[in-house]
Amino acid sequence: MSLQTHLVELERKHRQLEEAIAKAATQPSADGLDVLEMKRKKLALKDEIQRVRQAMPHQTLH
Repeated sequence: MSLQTHLVELERKHRQLEEAIAKAATQPSADGLDVLEMKRKKLALKDEIQRVRQAMPHQTLH
């Protein structure tokens, strides 16, 4: 898997977690521990996205 493909997949997962967290926030029956776990995973994905972006070669415009 190329870095670009990996980055796209990580960003997709990050968006999905963001949507799930937002949805859970509107539900009074949402389990706080589940929401906390989703937030932890989202933060881990954000960190991984940053690592992948730093590992990608910088593209210059000519």
